[in-house]
Amino acid sequence: MLTRLRESMKSEKGFTLIELMIVVAIIGILAAIAIPNFLSYQKKAKTSEAKTNLGAIRTCEESYRAETENDVYLSCTASPAASVPDSNKVAWIDAGNFGTIGFAPSGNVYYQYAVQTFAASQAALADGFAGAATGVAVAPSLGFKATASGNLDADATTQIYGVTDAGSNVARSTVAVDVY
Repeated sequence: MLTRLRESMKSEKGFTLIELMIVVAIIGILAAIAIPNFLSYQKKAKTSEAKTNLGAIRTCEESYRAETENDVYLSCTASPAASVPDSNKVAWIDAGNFGTIGFAPSGNVYYQYAVQTFAASQAALADGFAGAATGVAVAPSLGFKATASGNLDADATTQIYGVTDAGSNVARSTVAVDVY
């Protein structure tokens, strides 16, 4: 019986060590190509959150402006209020006025969102009307800039995306210390 077992083992074929090493090398080369591409696609998918939410914020600001009698935009405090998020999602907590304009993202977010408004002059913004001193009611020339700040790759650079009342999109990166 032992003799039969030895004879059957001699007739069986298997892989040599060199063949196995070649297969492992090929898998390693494929992984070296695929993993960076996968990470790049993953980052692009996370970036789409910022672009989608900025579009929604712009729509909400325009709706708010159309509904208010003073024809103005509303500033919104950076939310979530914690520091700029990194590659992990954080819970959305409205730090100020996003609910007033009607914006609330669904679920947790990768970015910190803020809206800054501006006028033709600070006096126009304070008075509500540019011609208040002369008695001529002229609506102030108000605008806004909405930004999304995040650090998806957790390095020293923060990515900032923005949209203005004119609809122009802005994308830039800055060192995390310089984020406003």
